[in-house]
Amino acid sequence: MVSEILDDKLIAKIRLIRLLVLDVDGVMTDGRIIMDYAGREIKNFDVKDGHGIKVLMRYGIDVILVTGRRSTVVEHRARDLGIGEVHQGVTNKLEISDTILRNRSLNYEHIAFVGDDIVDIPLLRRVGFSAAVADAAEDVRKCVDYVTISKGGRGAVREVCELILKAKGEWTDVAKRYEFL
Repeated sequence: MVSEILDDKLIAKIRLIRLLVLDVDGVMTDGRIIMDYAGREIKNFDVKDGHGIKVLMRYGIDVILVTGRRSTVVEHRARDLGIGEVHQGVTNKLEISDTILRNRSLNYEHIAFVGDDIVDIPLLRRVGFSAAVADAAEDVRKCVDYVTISKGGRGAVREVCELILKAKGEWTDVAKRYEFL
């Protein structure tokens, strides 16, 4: 039950969420970058995270990727998941978030953000609901609303997606769809 994990104040904050912003390396992946013999980049993504994103989007929460690196692998994964907005090579995630909010007529209280490293802290401190993956940098874990049980690239995104859906009271409907309740 979500009330066992979060207090009522945090549940109220999550209920305002309309947009999930995700870092990529260390959040959607385990942070490792693998290069093949030709210098092509390979990343591992968790299928459970992807399914969580798809379910969250099905329930009206948009998802955007914002990452400091540039990678065609990220473009492919975003397209595969139906994520239409990806910002790569971002050095200031707070600045790009201002633009995203203006374009969507949202406020920071409407954003959930999952990060893992110190470059994410300014945005984590600003959003309505902030989360860090279990293996995030210590300073990041100290400044967020929620630290996942799962590590980055190992189900942490799925965990946050489920948490949002449960706080919004949508999880029972998800369960009925898959007939597991």
